[in-house]
Amino acid sequence: MKTIRLFTLLALLMVCAVSCNNSKSINGHEYVDLGLPSGTLWATCNVGAEEPEDYGDYFAWGEIKPKEVNDKSNYQYLMGRDSTFTKYCCNSLYGNNGFTDSLTILMPEDDAATANWGSDWQTPSKEQWDELLNNTTNKWTTQNGVNGLLLTGKSGQVLFIPAAGGREYGELIDTDTDGYYMSRSLCTDFSNCAWGLDFFSKGYAVHCCFRWASKSVRPVTSSH
Repeated sequence: MKTIRLFTLLALLMVCAVSCNNSKSINGHEYVDLGLPSGTLWATCNVGAEEPEDYGDYFAWGEIKPKEVNDKSNYQYLMGRDSTFTKYCCNSLYGNNGFTDSLTILMPEDDAATANWGSDWQTPSKEQWDELLNNTTNKWTTQNGVNGLLLTGKSGQVLFIPAAGGREYGELIDTDTDGYYMSRSLCTDFSNCAWGLDFFSKGYAVHCCFRWASKSVRPVTSSH
């Protein structure tokens, strides 16, 4: 009887160990492993969303709280005009009184993914967006009544990214037709812009976008 009980206990411990090692969430946020070369894991939801199809919150680049209105007048790192940036500026033509710094990637305290989900999570870099698109097949689809981009990795896992549109002058725009997603990478030549992913039913592009524009954030992690 003792032998049977010991065997049962060992079996339960083994099940627990396997379950822990194969965990699909970090800090309560689920991810998928698409089999990408870098090992990057992609969250299944946007920041502020509870389901993959939910739009979630919208953020200006480098800000960690959503706002009803995002424009030049209230952007955290701008004194009013395009040439008055006070942080993340590599070109003196865009800096306040010629200001520049060496910051080209969002610091953790300015990253909406890290600030809202914890230190294991980040907003994707430009390179991570490129890697995702270059190492998956993708198609425009509808999931639970929501339009978006469905990406399938070499692992067979899939990632759905909703066409959440964006927020412009207090209004939601292009919902269900376009997706505007942030990266954590600054456009170094044009410091008023940061890299991001835009997509719609007929294609996608990773390109530079104004920093004060409100976009969605889909976090990534490298933790296992």
